Amino acid sequence: MITNERDDKLKVLGSSTDYSFDYNPDILEVFDNKHPNNDYWVKFNCPEFTSLCPMTKQPDFATIYISYIPQLKMVESKSLKLYLFSFRNHGDFHEDCMNIIMKDLVKVMQPKYIEVWGKFTPRGGISIDPYCNYGMDNEKFQNMVQYRMLNHDLYPENIDNR
Repeated sequence: MITNERDDKLKVLGSSTDYSFDYNPDILEVFDNKHPNNDYWVKFNCPEFTSLCPMTKQPDFATIYISYIPQLKMVESKSLKLYLFSFRNHGDFHEDCMNIIMKDLVKVMQPKYIEVWGKFTPRGGISIDPYCNYGMDNEKFQNMVQYRMLNHDLYPENIDNR
């Protein structure tokens, strides 16, 4: 029999959408990982990220790649979408935005491992692609942090002005 189970803690999923135009990490919602003893990847590709340059206030556009190995909690995708949208009027450098996103996700999920990679469109003829990662404090995931950091871009893409 198929049941429609819903976690009562999820407020955003299934409700009308209110967009926050200011950075708001409180939007993020999590739910229980039903397979906490398995190591597996969850990946999000977010091609419509925008933030503001803190100096010029011009918009910056990026595709954000979020990959994580969940532990006990997982992020709910609609809340993630609204959270990323909350950067719309947030003024910070690309590198700061990626580290903020990663740290906010670590705080709410406490994943075994996570990486966040932003691929920004060029402004002034330069694209910036910051990458950051985190692993829980055990040998397996700390080794993964080091390995992925050293090897995250071994096969760089051919940039065609995005």
